[in-house]
Amino acid sequence: MTWDQTPGTALVTGASSGIGAEYARQLAERGWDLALVARRAERLTALADRLREHTGAAVETLVADLARPADLARVEARAADDDVTLLVNNAGINGYGPFAEVDADLLTKVLHVNVVVPTVLARAAVPGMLARGRGTVVNVASLLAFAGDLAPGPLPHRAVYGGTKGYLVTFTRTLAAELAGTPLHVQVVCPGLTATEFHLTSGDVPVPGAERVHDDGGMAASDVVTASLAALDSGEAVCVPGLREAAAVDRLAAAELALREGSGRSLSPRYRTVAPSDIGG
Repeated sequence: MTWDQTPGTALVTGASSGIGAEYARQLAERGWDLALVARRAERLTALADRLREHTGAAVETLVADLARPADLARVEARAADDDVTLLVNNAGINGYGPFAEVDADLLTKVLHVNVVVPTVLARAAVPGMLARGRGTVVNVASLLAFAGDLAPGPLPHRAVYGGTKGYLVTFTRTLAAELAGTPLHVQVVCPGLTATEFHLTSGDVPVPGAERVHDDGGMAASDVVTASLAALDSGEAVCVPGLREAAAVDRLAAAELALREGSGRSLSPRYRTVAPSDIGG
């Protein structure tokens, strides 16, 4: 099922730069009102002013550090409001570095922002969307969700970050299957390297000053969002911007099915006759 494109209010996290800011721009141009969430008040205010002036959209700003429980609670309450018909879970931090060397508190923050926050906000938004018969949730993951067997170089040290993005892919696909047949649509976006400021900080503190782009290149944030919205238009639950062969996603699902169907063949015959709950461990 494709998403309901009738403009309402879109709540976008991580909206002060990069992909989040681009979602805000493109949605405002499509006639959506916005509730924008980010840590940097000055950036949010400037973006909101530009969007109001150029599109006429109603733009609300929520300055919040989603790693803080009190701030998350405020945004959670906003996500549950009746006017929110699109939730874009874009906020994320990387915590890149060798697993044995990265500060443990930073890795906990990565888990919270990348896993707990999108789950909590989706849980806040979805019941009301179901009751109203309309709603869309977009979770921004990463192509690194599919790179678990690749060592660092040139890819970053990313054991926890990659794991969190793998969670978002599985969470979104499973939720999409659960909601099949309802008016809701759920999508996960898995961009590769994108020309933003994401790599300029590990996530413990926001990038100061005006918006910048890292030196590593990559796809334009505008192209990532254009691909995401086009995939929503065509009803795709998994969007990999720039993917040359769309059938690759279908092959992934087929490979998973083969693993599931073949998984019992290595078990002892006595385990094949009992319920999984009867197997210890």
